[in-house]
Amino acid sequence: MITRYTLDMLSEHSVSVKTQKVIEVEGVEHLLGEPHRKAYLNSASGRLEVQAELPEAQQNAIFAVWGDSPTVTEQSPEQNTDDDETATE
Repeated sequence: MITRYTLDMLSEHSVSVKTQKVIEVEGVEHLLGEPHRKAYLNSASGRLEVQAELPEAQQNAIFAVWGDSPTVTEQSPEQNTDDDETATE
């Protein structure tokens, strides 16, 4: 069984990665299940996820576009507040 990776919409801020399982039977390739897609941000945690989850070839392609440092700043849960959460009287 082979896992195919497709990098889609690769920009300096993010990438969408499609993975698909393929099996070859008597010279004919068959797709196994539905494709899976995951987005990665060029943030500190997104870069760690790319390194932990993707093969080296895909990492190299992504980091060639992303460069050496993150371009997306992550917000902590305390910083991420909605207007609906504010108290009204």
